[in-house]
Amino acid sequence: MQSNLMRLQKFMAECGVASRRKSEILIENGAVKINGKVAKIGDKVNPKTDKVYVHNKRIVIKKKGGKRYIMLNKPRGYVTTMSDELNRKCVADLVKSIPERVYPVGRLDKDSEGLLLLTNDGDFANTVMHPKKKINKVYHVSVKPDMTEEQAKTISAGVVIDGRKTAPCEVRVMNRSDNRANVEMVLHEGRNREIRKMCETQGIEVVRLKRISIGSVKMGRLKQGQWRDLTFDEVKKLSANPNPPKYSL
Repeated sequence: MQSNLMRLQKFMAECGVASRRKSEILIENGAVKINGKVAKIGDKVNPKTDKVYVHNKRIVIKKKGGKRYIMLNKPRGYVTTMSDELNRKCVADLVKSIPERVYPVGRLDKDSEGLLLLTNDGDFANTVMHPKKKINKVYHVSVKPDMTEEQAKTISAGVVIDGRKTAPCEVRVMNRSDNRANVEMVLHEGRNREIRKMCETQGIEVVRLKRISIGSVKMGRLKQGQWRDLTFDEVKKLSANPNPPKYSL
Protein backbone atom coordinates (compact mmCIF):
# COMPACT_ATOMS: atom_id res chain seq x y z
CA MET A 1 0.00 0.00 0.00
CA GLN A 2 2.87 2.37 0.82
CA SER A 3 4.06 2.31 -2.81
CA ASN A 4 0.70 3.74 -3.94
CA LEU A 5 1.13 6.87 -1.85
CA MET A 6 2.03 10.25 -3.35
CA ARG A 7 3.00 13.50 -1.66
CA LEU A 8 -0.06 15.72 -1.44
CA GLN A 9 1.54 18.71 -3.18
CA LYS A 10 2.66 16.49 -6.09
CA PHE A 11 -0.84 15.05 -6.39
CA MET A 12 -2.27 18.60 -6.47
CA ALA A 13 0.20 19.62 -9.17
CA GLU A 14 -0.69 16.62 -11.31
CA CYS A 15 -4.36 17.51 -10.91
CA GLY A 16 -3.52 20.92 -12.36
CA VAL A 17 -4.36 22.88 -9.21
CA ALA A 18 -1.05 24.75 -8.98
CA SER A 19 2.70 24.21 -8.85
CA ARG A 20 4.04 22.18 -5.93
CA ARG A 21 5.21 25.32 -4.14
CA LYS A 22 1.87 27.08 -4.48
CA SER A 23 0.10 23.86 -3.49
CA GLU A 24 2.12 23.89 -0.26
CA ILE A 25 0.84 27.39 0.45
CA LEU A 26 -2.74 26.21 -0.07
CA ILE A 27 -2.09 23.35 2.34
CA GLU A 28 -0.56 25.67 4.94
CA ASN A 29 -3.57 27.99 4.65
CA GLY A 30 -5.97 25.15 5.46
CA ALA A 31 -7.60 25.17 2.02
CA VAL A 32 -7.02 21.45 1.40
CA LYS A 33 -8.83 18.46 2.90
CA ILE A 34 -8.19 14.72 2.62
CA ASN A 35 -11.25 12.57 3.21
CA GLY A 36 -12.91 15.44 5.05
CA LYS A 37 -9.93 16.22 7.30
CA VAL A 38 -7.84 19.39 6.95
CA ALA A 39 -4.51 18.44 5.40
CA LYS A 40 -1.04 19.41 6.58
CA ILE A 41 2.40 19.61 5.01
CA GLY A 42 3.91 16.13 4.78
CA ASP A 43 0.65 14.33 4.15
CA LYS A 44 0.52 11.68 1.45
CA VAL A 45 -2.47 10.37 -0.48
CA ASN A 46 -3.45 7.32 -2.45
CA PRO A 47 -4.75 8.76 -5.76
CA LYS A 48 -7.01 5.73 -6.24
CA THR A 49 -8.77 5.73 -2.87
CA ASP A 50 -8.35 9.08 -1.11
CA LYS A 51 -10.68 12.01 -1.77
CA VAL A 52 -8.89 15.37 -1.89
CA TYR A 53 -10.67 18.72 -1.85
CA VAL A 54 -9.34 22.23 -2.50
CA HIS A 55 -11.65 25.01 -1.35
CA ASN A 56 -14.26 22.27 -0.86
CA LYS A 57 -14.05 21.17 -4.50
CA ARG A 58 -12.82 17.66 -5.20
CA ILE A 59 -9.76 17.31 -7.44
CA VAL A 60 -8.66 14.32 -9.52
CA ILE A 61 -5.79 13.54 -11.86
CA LYS A 62 -7.03 13.95 -15.39
CA LYS A 63 -5.85 11.50 -18.03
CA LYS A 64 -6.47 13.74 -21.07
CA GLY A 65 -3.61 13.67 -23.54
CA GLY A 66 -0.06 13.79 -22.26
CA LYS A 67 2.20 16.49 -20.89
CA ARG A 68 1.64 20.02 -22.13
CA TYR A 69 4.10 22.93 -22.22
CA ILE A 70 2.74 26.35 -23.16
CA MET A 71 4.34 29.75 -23.77
CA LEU A 72 1.97 32.71 -23.20
CA ASN A 73 2.59 36.41 -23.83
CA LYS A 74 0.79 37.70 -20.75
CA PRO A 75 -0.68 41.21 -21.07
CA ARG A 76 -0.79 43.68 -18.20
CA GLY A 77 -3.96 43.55 -16.13
CA TYR A 78 -4.11 39.75 -15.81
CA VAL A 79 -3.31 37.91 -12.59
CA THR A 80 -1.14 34.81 -12.82
CA THR A 81 -3.65 32.27 -11.56
CA MET A 82 -6.17 29.86 -13.03
CA SER A 83 -9.04 31.28 -10.94
CA ASP A 84 -9.57 34.39 -8.86
CA GLU A 85 -11.93 34.94 -5.95
CA LEU A 86 -12.07 38.68 -6.74
CA ASN A 87 -13.25 37.99 -10.31
CA ARG A 88 -10.21 39.70 -11.82
CA LYS A 89 -9.00 38.77 -15.27
CA CYS A 90 -6.66 35.79 -15.00
CA VAL A 91 -4.38 33.94 -17.40
CA ALA A 92 -6.82 31.01 -17.47
CA ASP A 93 -9.06 33.20 -19.65
CA LEU A 94 -6.33 33.26 -22.31
CA VAL A 95 -5.79 29.48 -22.53
CA LYS A 96 -9.39 28.24 -22.39
CA SER A 97 -8.96 26.32 -25.64
CA ILE A 98 -6.34 24.00 -24.11
CA PRO A 99 -8.02 20.70 -23.13
CA GLU A 100 -5.34 19.79 -20.57
CA ARG A 101 -5.52 21.42 -17.17
CA VAL A 102 -2.32 23.50 -17.11
CA TYR A 103 -1.09 25.95 -14.48
CA PRO A 104 1.50 28.77 -14.43
CA VAL A 105 5.18 28.10 -13.87
CA GLY A 106 6.18 30.87 -11.48
CA ARG A 107 4.49 34.23 -11.68
CA LEU A 108 4.24 37.63 -13.27
CA ASP A 109 2.37 40.17 -11.17
CA LYS A 110 -0.81 41.83 -12.42
CA ASP A 111 1.00 44.93 -13.70
CA SER A 112 3.76 42.99 -15.48
CA GLU A 113 3.71 41.41 -18.92
CA GLY A 114 5.60 39.06 -21.18
CA LEU A 115 6.72 35.44 -21.22
CA LEU A 116 4.84 33.07 -18.93
CA LEU A 117 5.11 29.28 -19.08
CA LEU A 118 2.20 26.98 -18.26
CA THR A 119 2.30 23.20 -17.91
CA ASN A 120 0.74 20.11 -16.36
CA ASP A 121 4.17 18.62 -15.67
CA GLY A 122 5.04 19.19 -12.01
CA ASP A 123 8.65 18.06 -12.32
CA PHE A 124 9.24 20.44 -15.22
CA ALA A 125 7.68 23.35 -13.29
CA ASN A 126 9.79 22.57 -10.24
CA THR A 127 12.99 22.54 -12.31
CA VAL A 128 12.28 25.88 -13.98
CA MET A 129 11.35 27.62 -10.70
CA HIS A 130 13.98 26.21 -8.35
CA PRO A 131 16.67 28.83 -7.55
CA LYS A 132 19.37 26.14 -7.37
CA LYS A 133 18.91 25.45 -11.08
CA LYS A 134 19.86 29.10 -11.77
CA ILE A 135 17.78 29.37 -14.92
CA ASN A 136 18.07 32.97 -16.03
CA LYS A 137 14.96 35.08 -16.52
CA VAL A 138 15.53 38.23 -18.58
CA TYR A 139 13.40 41.34 -18.11
CA HIS A 140 13.21 44.69 -19.85
CA VAL A 141 12.25 47.32 -17.31
CA SER A 142 11.33 50.99 -17.74
CA VAL A 143 11.99 53.04 -14.59
CA LYS A 144 11.74 56.62 -13.41
CA PRO A 145 13.20 59.05 -12.65
CA ASP A 146 16.41 57.26 -13.74
CA MET A 147 18.87 54.58 -12.64
CA THR A 148 22.46 55.59 -12.06
CA GLU A 149 25.34 53.21 -12.60
CA GLU A 150 25.89 53.20 -8.84
CA GLN A 151 22.27 52.20 -8.20
CA ALA A 152 22.56 49.47 -10.82
CA LYS A 153 25.67 48.09 -9.08
CA THR A 154 23.91 48.17 -5.69
CA ILE A 155 20.90 46.24 -6.99
CA SER A 156 23.06 43.72 -8.86
CA ALA A 157 25.06 42.96 -5.71
CA GLY A 158 21.87 42.22 -3.77
CA VAL A 159 19.61 44.33 -1.57
CA VAL A 160 17.48 43.44 1.45
CA ILE A 161 13.75 43.13 0.78
CA ASP A 162 11.24 41.60 3.18
CA GLY A 163 14.08 40.89 5.61
CA ARG A 164 16.16 38.82 3.19
CA LYS A 165 18.91 39.75 0.75
CA THR A 166 18.27 39.13 -2.92
CA ALA A 167 20.59 36.92 -4.94
CA PRO A 168 23.15 38.66 -7.16
CA CYS A 169 21.77 39.55 -10.58
CA GLU A 170 22.77 41.39 -13.73
CA VAL A 171 21.60 44.97 -14.23
CA ARG A 172 22.41 46.97 -17.35
CA VAL A 173 21.11 50.42 -18.24
CA MET A 174 20.35 50.24 -21.97
CA ASN A 175 19.40 53.89 -22.56
CA ARG A 176 18.06 57.01 -20.89
CA SER A 177 15.60 59.66 -22.08
CA ASP A 178 13.07 62.15 -20.65
CA ASN A 179 13.85 61.43 -17.00
CA ARG A 180 13.45 57.68 -17.54
CA ALA A 181 15.75 54.73 -18.08
CA ASN A 182 15.32 51.42 -19.88
CA VAL A 183 17.09 48.64 -18.03
CA GLU A 184 17.78 44.98 -18.71
CA MET A 185 17.77 42.75 -15.63
CA VAL A 186 18.73 39.07 -15.49
CA LEU A 187 17.52 37.13 -12.43
CA HIS A 188 17.28 33.48 -11.44
CA GLU A 189 15.15 34.04 -8.34
CA GLY A 190 11.39 34.34 -8.48
CA ARG A 191 10.32 36.21 -5.35
CA ASN A 192 7.05 38.13 -5.26
CA ARG A 193 7.35 41.51 -7.05
CA GLU A 194 11.12 41.20 -6.63
CA ILE A 195 12.24 43.65 -9.32
CA ARG A 196 9.78 46.32 -8.18
CA LYS A 197 10.88 45.95 -4.56
CA MET A 198 14.59 46.00 -5.45
CA CYS A 199 14.10 49.25 -7.35
CA GLU A 200 12.06 50.72 -4.49
CA THR A 201 15.06 50.36 -2.16
CA GLN A 202 16.84 52.87 -4.41
CA GLY A 203 13.91 55.26 -4.68
CA ILE A 204 13.18 54.11 -8.24
CA GLU A 205 9.70 53.43 -9.61
CA VAL A 206 9.06 50.68 -12.16
CA VAL A 207 6.85 52.04 -14.91
CA ARG A 208 6.77 48.95 -17.11
CA LEU A 209 8.12 45.43 -16.68
CA LYS A 210 8.29 42.80 -19.41
CA ARG A 211 9.86 39.33 -19.26
CA ILE A 212 11.39 38.42 -22.62
CA SER A 213 13.08 35.05 -21.98
CA ILE A 214 13.45 32.12 -19.60
CA GLY A 215 16.70 30.24 -20.07
CA SER A 216 17.24 29.82 -23.79
CA VAL A 217 13.50 30.12 -24.53
CA LYS A 218 12.62 33.53 -25.95
CA MET A 219 9.19 35.03 -26.47
CA GLY A 220 10.11 36.37 -29.90
CA ARG A 221 7.23 37.77 -31.95
CA LEU A 222 4.41 36.11 -30.05
CA LYS A 223 1.64 38.73 -29.75
CA GLN A 224 0.12 39.83 -26.44
CA GLY A 225 -2.58 37.49 -25.22
CA GLN A 226 -1.51 34.69 -27.57
CA TRP A 227 0.12 31.37 -26.74
CA ARG A 228 1.95 28.53 -28.45
CA ASP A 229 3.31 25.12 -27.49
CA LEU A 230 6.99 24.89 -26.68
CA THR A 231 8.99 22.84 -29.13
CA PHE A 232 10.55 19.55 -28.04
CA ASP A 233 14.00 21.19 -28.06
CA GLU A 234 12.75 24.09 -25.88
CA VAL A 235 11.34 21.67 -23.33
CA LYS A 236 14.55 19.64 -23.39
CA LYS A 237 16.72 22.70 -22.75
CA LEU A 238 14.64 23.79 -19.75
CA SER A 239 14.12 20.32 -18.32
CA ALA A 240 16.45 18.50 -15.94
CA ASN A 241 15.58 15.36 -17.88
CA PRO A 242 17.63 15.11 -21.11
CA ASN A 243 14.82 12.96 -22.54
CA PRO A 244 11.56 14.66 -21.50
CA PRO A 245 8.30 12.70 -21.83
CA LYS A 246 6.21 12.73 -24.97
CA TYR A 247 3.57 15.41 -24.76
CA SER A 248 0.43 16.69 -26.42
CA LEU A 249 0.50 19.15 -29.32
